[in-house]
Amino acid sequence: MKDYLRYGIIGIGKMGHNHAIRINYGLDKNARLLAVCDIDKARRDWAEKNLPKVKCYSDYKELLSSKDIDAVIIATPHYSHPVIAKEALLAGKHVLCEKPAGVYTKAVRELYDTAKDCSNRVFGIMYNQRSNPLYSKAKKIIESGEMGEIKRISWIITNWYRPQAYYDQGGWRGTWEGEGGGVLINQCPHQLDLFQWLAGMPIKVMGYVKTSVKRNINVENDVTFYTEYENGASGVFVTSTHDFPGTNRLEIDGDGGQIVIEQHALSEKMTYYKLKIKETEFNKNNKKFMPRIPYKKKTYKTSTLQNAFALGIIGQHMNIIRNFSKAVMKGEKLIAPGTDGINGLTLSNAVYLSSWLNKEIDLPFDEALFIEQLNKKIAEEKAKQ
Repeated sequence: MKDYLRYGIIGIGKMGHNHAIRINYGLDKNARLLAVCDIDKARRDWAEKNLPKVKCYSDYKELLSSKDIDAVIIATPHYSHPVIAKEALLAGKHVLCEKPAGVYTKAVRELYDTAKDCSNRVFGIMYNQRSNPLYSKAKKIIESGEMGEIKRISWIITNWYRPQAYYDQGGWRGTWEGEGGGVLINQCPHQLDLFQWLAGMPIKVMGYVKTSVKRNINVENDVTFYTEYENGASGVFVTSTHDFPGTNRLEIDGDGGQIVIEQHALSEKMTYYKLKIKETEFNKNNKKFMPRIPYKKKTYKTSTLQNAFALGIIGQHMNIIRNFSKAVMKGEKLIAPGTDGINGLTLSNAVYLSSWLNKEIDLPFDEALFIEQLNKKIAEEKAKQ
């Protein structure tokens, strides 16, 4: 291998287009963009004009057969992620896959079986928000034991506003057949990943999914779900794409304190309320009727420019790409291993299944039953068309 990683990008729509520009511009000193691929001729024409030294392919299999490519970034529609990633690993390429890892966990699990057999290849997923300094700080606090046992996690994220024009821009958007879902599979994979990255995986899920609220689409754009954990903790997640301006507020409560992360446009802060004595111990010794537990309050903020990096407007995706390049070239630990992709997808699959069947779902769930129910949604969609 050369002293830099030779990249190919499969799919140069919105995200792949951005990755191509940034790598080609040299924002990762350990990377070179040598090839792109897209089935859309207009996108290939753009690449030939704007990326003159980059080879263009219309068939990803041809790109994968090239000996000039060490690694690929997969930025195609969701259903194809595990299919192409699997073929790329078998072709000897390192793989960085856009989120989500797939539409249903069975396909992703099969991909992971392949990844195990290709252990000499680096496999990552584009969970760029793990590089956000505030979520990273929260992760460190929780892992340090300061928070004690987690009691509750709740996230309201309704600042995904998407008008009808957004869904009208592409035939695959807003459909079960093309996208595999709505806000859960498109906008929220990062938050679903962080939800379990910070609080762990639940053992039960109850979901309430509303389809086509004030939009002419076939998929969900309004969701509330509840989670239960082995230690008795609980969680609530609320999201939508039809509210404006919306809210983005994450709260994590533990025996030793509370973490609150709020985002307003480019203003983002984390407040950590660290109890001077853990609640369980305080409760055991307390004799007062309505006491207050003493705590220290710490606030972490980022400036407007720092937020631009943190929120991905400038650099968050590049953080993952740089980390991935170093993982291949220098053995650096991945921020987001590809095998972590199944966790957030498990949550979204379970939420869908719970809502469709109107019952609580135990994890792990019946993957075959989920596919059966998803196929019903696709059949209903086709019948309407």
